Amino acid sequence: GENFSFCWIQACVCGNEPINVTSYHSIRLSGSNEPCSGRIEIYHNGSWGTVCDDLWDLNDAAVACRQLGCGPALGAPPSAHFGQGTGQICCSGSETSLSTCSHRGFGTHNCEHYEDVGVICSCKES
Repeated sequence: GENFSFCWIQACVCGNEPINVTSYHSIRLSGSNEPCSGRIEIYHNGSWGTVCDDLWDLNDAAVACRQLGCGPALGAPPSAHFGQGTGQICCSGSETSLSTCSHRGFGTHNCEHYEDVGVICSCKES
């Protein structure tokens, strides 16, 4: 439910430290003309970073779609489907559970920008 709306972004931005995310502006989509599809970018320490596709899947995409205020996730395209980002790579997207939000940490990865993940969400329901 709504308890984990911001869980994934919290883990990515602040590790295990709790953070109060009150707006959608900490996560954005780039590389697409569609409002609910694109490359996932996350704001951290004054710049936008990306997520790489190690173990990225539809479960992770579903949280991102909810975070963005879009409808349910339709796809979780890997390998820079929406183009490569330029900022620091945020995390591996390897969360084993949305409730624990375990991950490899910000900037801790064996990733390159050709692995940047995207998300395809359904349109916002009116």
